[in-house]
Amino acid sequence: MAYNVLILGASYGSLLGTKLLMAGHDVTLVCRQSTADVINADGTEVRIKLRGEAEHRAFRSGDLPGRLDAAAPGSVKVDDYDMVALAMSEPQYGSEDIRALLRRVAAAELPCLSIMNMPPLPFLARIEGLDAKLLEPCFAAPEIWAQFKPGLVSLCSPDPQAFRPPEEKNNVLHVGLPTNFKAAPFADDAHNAMLREMAEGIEALRVDGQDVPVKLRVHDSLFVPFAKWAMLLTGNYRAVLPVGSQPIREAVHGDLDLSRRIYELVNQIVVKLGAAESDLVPFEKYAKAAEGLLKPSSAARAIDAGSAQIERVDLLVKLIADQIGMGSPLLDETVARVNARLAENQREAA
Repeated sequence: MAYNVLILGASYGSLLGTKLLMAGHDVTLVCRQSTADVINADGTEVRIKLRGEAEHRAFRSGDLPGRLDAAAPGSVKVDDYDMVALAMSEPQYGSEDIRALLRRVAAAELPCLSIMNMPPLPFLARIEGLDAKLLEPCFAAPEIWAQFKPGLVSLCSPDPQAFRPPEEKNNVLHVGLPTNFKAAPFADDAHNAMLREMAEGIEALRVDGQDVPVKLRVHDSLFVPFAKWAMLLTGNYRAVLPVGSQPIREAVHGDLDLSRRIYELVNQIVVKLGAAESDLVPFEKYAKAAEGLLKPSSAARAIDAGSAQIERVDLLVKLIADQIGMGSPLLDETVARVNARLAENQREAA
C-alpha cells in the first residue's frame, strides 16, 4: 500500500523522503516558500554512495515511483496524510507558522515519527519513571508539545550523516555516512504496521541489482534511538570548543580514554532508564565510524556561525542523569562549555 507522508524539514528530511519515494510512497516536504518553489520546480537530489562504488549516485525525485511536492507550513492540509515525520532542528518548531501546523497535526491525531536528535517531550513522557516536566528547560518552546498524545509520537535515531553542499541549491543533499534510521515503536499496532510496511519496502530496494544504503529499521524497544546519545555526547557536543570548534574525529580520538568514559557513562544512563545492552552500540564501533567524521558537528558549526539556539541533547542527558542519580562532571563540563558559547552568541545578538 502507498502512504502519504508529511515531512517537516526539507534538508535532512529529504533523505527519508527519497527513501520513501523510492518505495512508492508520496511525500510532502514542509519548508520555506522559497525552498518549496525550488523543489516544486526541480525536485530533490539526494546523493548516496552505494557499497563498492567510488562515486556518489544522484537519486532525483522526478525519477522515482512516488510523488513529491513541497509546501510552506500554512498551506498544508493535514487530513491528506497518513503519517508525519519531524525532521527539523528542535528550536525551529517554535516559529509561529510551525506552531500553527503542529496544532493541526496534534488535533488530527496523526502518528508522528521524529528524526530529530532531540526526542520530543511526548516521547520522553512514554519512558516509565522519567519526569518529562523536569526536562522542559532543554527545549526552545516546550509548550508546543503539550497538545500531543504521547503514544502518537515515536522517535527514530537519525544515524545517517548528511549535509547540503554550500555551492548547491537548497534541493540537494549529500549523504556522508549512509547508516540506518532506527525507529522505536508507536503505542498503536496499526501505526506500527504502517511503519513496518514502509521499512519493508525500503529494505527491498535495489538499483542495478545492488542494495541501496540507508534503511528504516523498526524495533520493539523504546530505547534503541537513545543509543545515539552516547555518540552525541562523546563527539558532536565535544566538537564545541571554548573558542571555535574541532572535527568530531578529533573530539573522539584526541583523548580516546576520556571518550570511552563519557560514552560508557551515557550508555549506563540509558540502561538505567530501561534499555537492554543489545539496544546500544559498542564504543569500538562508534570510534571507528568517527574516524571518518572530518568536520565539526552541525551543533558546533551553528554556534560558530552565531546561533543562539541549538538542539540541547547534551543538557537533556545531564538533566536525566541528575534526575536518576547519575550526574557526573563528565557531562557538566560539556554542558557548561556549550552554555557559555550560546550565552556569548546571545549577548552579541542583543
